[in-house]
Amino acid sequence: MLRETIQSLFLLLVFISASQHANAYPLCTQSRWIIDESTNERVKLVCGNWAGHLQPMIPEGLDRRPLKELVGELVKNKFNCVRLTYAIYMWTRYEHEIVNVTFSHLDAPEVVYGITKYNPSILKMTHIEAFDAVVNELGNQNVKVLLDNHVSEPKWCCNDDDENGFFFDRHFDPQEWIEGLTLAAEHFKGHHAIVAMSLRNELHGPRQNLKDWYKYMSQGALAIHKANPNVLVVISGLNYDTELQFLRNKPMDIDLGRKMVFE
Repeated sequence: MLRETIQSLFLLLVFISASQHANAYPLCTQSRWIIDESTNERVKLVCGNWAGHLQPMIPEGLDRRPLKELVGELVKNKFNCVRLTYAIYMWTRYEHEIVNVTFSHLDAPEVVYGITKYNPSILKMTHIEAFDAVVNELGNQNVKVLLDNHVSEPKWCCNDDDENGFFFDRHFDPQEWIEGLTLAAEHFKGHHAIVAMSLRNELHGPRQNLKDWYKYMSQGALAIHKANPNVLVVISGLNYDTELQFLRNKPMDIDLGRKMVFE
């Protein structure tokens, strides 16, 4: 049965009430449920999506309101979790680049003006330091984070010809991808706000095949788990995350303890 193969289903839920244990850390799985590892009680994650994978490589909206207010709006609307997206190249190619330098190449003076007004310190940070600032504020307000690898090349997702869709696409080198996942997992190891990391958003495109899916998704999952064994590892399926039925016949043969989640 598929439910016996899948150790847990991670759903981005909006219209449910937050559990009193939603701020637990670390989390693990029990059958189909996500639970508090220390109490074995069920945890409900009510997650909003916060995009940070586009060309500026910082979470969106920092040009509109102070960071503390942005996170406060999530709390006000009963979210206890954020799916925070990022691009692999932020870790592997642009990890030392300053936010203001990146914006100098993007011709977006109105965005720079807004960040200067509401979150001026962000402009002098590296992209990773900017993510740190957002994650820290989320943690300060008891909002948990699913860190989501959305793309490799910073850009919007997704089209079948975007060259970010599947292993060996122009912008989806498996080894650089695993390197980026590892760097992110190591960087946030022990951070109480980071409860889960996903391998890749919505695999897609003409290169899709099961052999490479099993090989590289297994390698990526194990890389995250080795670098940061506390986080849930969220594994996506094929065809824009609509297909996992092949696990009925061939489960993933890897050991992540009670940290494996299928999306």
